[in-house]
Amino acid sequence: MATKQGMCKNCGSLVMFDDRDELCECVFCNCVFPSAEAAEILANPEGREFKNETFEKQEGSKHYYSTPVMPDLIEKAVKRDEVSKAKADAAKLKPNEFEISPNDVKAPKKLLIQWGIGTLIAVAVIVGIALPLYFNRKALKEQISADVDTIYATSSNVDYSSFGYKQINIYGITCQYVKIALSEGIEEGDAQALYANYKQLRSQKRGNDSGDVEMYIYTPDTIYFISGEKGLIKDVQEPVEIIETTETSK
Repeated sequence: MATKQGMCKNCGSLVMFDDRDELCECVFCNCVFPSAEAAEILANPEGREFKNETFEKQEGSKHYYSTPVMPDLIEKAVKRDEVSKAKADAAKLKPNEFEISPNDVKAPKKLLIQWGIGTLIAVAVIVGIALPLYFNRKALKEQISADVDTIYATSSNVDYSSFGYKQINIYGITCQYVKIALSEGIEEGDAQALYANYKQLRSQKRGNDSGDVEMYIYTPDTIYFISGEKGLIKDVQEPVEIIETTETSK
């Protein structure tokens, strides 16, 4: 036994019937007619007229239910499957179409090369400026340090050799900052003389008589601050006051 397909002569719907049955019945309009005629109409439907009459269901007749199938259904199903697979593959490559991947923001090779060259030039310029300044400052500090004991010769002839210690710290790009620590107190005049002597020594070593020097002198009870134009004396017990510096050296 095999199920065959035909077309209803009344409404044109698809009809299913057993190949052993002489008659078939349309499940849509209940029209009963020869099975061979249904197969013939399906094979050659052109020129057929369908009356679309209404028939009552006949007792004892067989109904073969089937979903109507269009001839191109399989072809369309294959195409839909291909489209679905293509979309699935695209989704695997990029799950979120609004997500930015590294490839989306990858800079052109030429631009990367230009950035690299620019960075190297900037580093070279910085090194070219910083290194000479560093070596110049180092050389100047070594020259001043070699003769720094000469600045302690003051007008009052203070004997610094009798002090428990005397220390000096020189820093700054042009050795313009000085800190001196003494184990005993000294007078304002001696502090000013230390300042003037250091300025003179620095000018000799630099070959430039620049007055941009700041000096701190620390003693057990006093801190002297002396700059190019004025010296600020800060006493632990007394208020701060301003004194004028002298430009003479010894």
